[in-house]
Amino acid sequence: MKYIPTIGLEIHSELSTKSKIFCDCPVSFGGEPNTRCCPVCTGMPGTLPVLNKQAVEYTVMAGLALNCKINEFSKMDRKNYFYPDLPKAYQISQFDLPICKDGGLTINTPDGEKFIRIERIHLEEDAGKLLHDSYDRYSLADYNRCGVPLIEIVTKPDLSSAEEAREFVEKVRLMLLYSGVSDCRMEEGSLRADVNVSIRPVGTDELGTRTEMKNINSIKAIARAIDYEIERQTELLDEGKKITQETRRWDDGKGESKSLRSKENAHDYRYFPEPDIVPVSFTSEDIEKLRKALPELPDKRFERYTKDYGINEADANLLLTSVSLSDFFEATAAESGNPKTAANFIVVEVLRRLNDSCITPEDIPFDAKLLGRLIKMMDSDEITSNNAKKVLAEMFETSKEPEAIIAEKGYKVINDTSEVENTVKEILSNNEKAVAEYLEGKEKTFGFLMGQCSRALAGRGNPKVIQEILRSELNKLKS
Repeated sequence: MKYIPTIGLEIHSELSTKSKIFCDCPVSFGGEPNTRCCPVCTGMPGTLPVLNKQAVEYTVMAGLALNCKINEFSKMDRKNYFYPDLPKAYQISQFDLPICKDGGLTINTPDGEKFIRIERIHLEEDAGKLLHDSYDRYSLADYNRCGVPLIEIVTKPDLSSAEEAREFVEKVRLMLLYSGVSDCRMEEGSLRADVNVSIRPVGTDELGTRTEMKNINSIKAIARAIDYEIERQTELLDEGKKITQETRRWDDGKGESKSLRSKENAHDYRYFPEPDIVPVSFTSEDIEKLRKALPELPDKRFERYTKDYGINEADANLLLTSVSLSDFFEATAAESGNPKTAANFIVVEVLRRLNDSCITPEDIPFDAKLLGRLIKMMDSDEITSNNAKKVLAEMFETSKEPEAIIAEKGYKVINDTSEVENTVKEILSNNEKAVAEYLEGKEKTFGFLMGQCSRALAGRGNPKVIQEILRSELNKLKS
């Protein structure tokens, strides 16, 4: 390596409040253009903003989830600039006194754990969207998104690769999802990131000139954009050219970025305190109350799953990839009384069926308690594991209770040992060649005979009972 990359992120996450940050317009995604806006969020003359209390509280909860310190005193500021999708010609944001500061998260890297510092989290209003028609050469503005409450999570320049950035964004996303402050739907723009990249020659400490790529809305695209920008800057320096500090637009379809404008600095925005909104004050008691309102976060759940339940780390991480999946596991484990078996069944069987059916954990068509009851019956040998998988498949198709499916399909394990014994004797008499091979010492034929017995019993025989009776009958033939 000739150059060392330095990467910083600005992660924007819309908050899951019911109304916008300064008015009572709904924040639902989509809708007909310009049907979810009002004179306040479109900045009409004579209107006054009223700060959404829940947006402030959600910002604090996000900060606590990301290990930030909470400023007991903060204020809103005007950030002056004009874009067609921000009709006031200024954005209400925070400058020198954000709500959250000095946080961070630990990520896993090939070289071990690495702590990525978060400089600040501030609250602001989102802008609208521009819709471009390149054929007829016009642009239209949709102000539905104007005024949606947004937090900006600004990291220190601690990231060194696209893979580290991908890992960090994924962990931030999980923390926000579990804390309940954002739905983090990147495909809807409620989570997106600006990426700052610079490179410097090996052996030097002075950071290189950075560029910024705006509003990247998928984790894969973030990683691709970083790799592209590192390569682009490397080629420029190798050719003896200078890197320009600028804002660039990432085109994920083409896999390249293009220059938009020279990068503005803070003084270009002419920040000043927002005169229409009073400062925000918190007491330590207020902050502690919000800390207690936070649900159990992924790191705590991971520790409980691995230490208390004995689940391996890979399975624990899979269960934590979705709040819905983790909650589904929790309810299944509680009902079954066997967290380890519940985890294994969900990771192997449930996730496979979700992938095959292209559905998400939120759309599992039956209650977790039903799966817990199925696992309990499997653990108590009321049904074999193979038939339990068949019952699960039927539950996905019909949403029926497991007991009903077992009764309907005749899956209940045969407890009458005399029936099993008669079946074993019949199999042995019909497979003389395999019996002879076993008696000659070919142990592998035992598995064949077991399979024949299980098939004859239609999967309803307890494998332990079949094995015990089969060995007993074979031993009788040996003697």
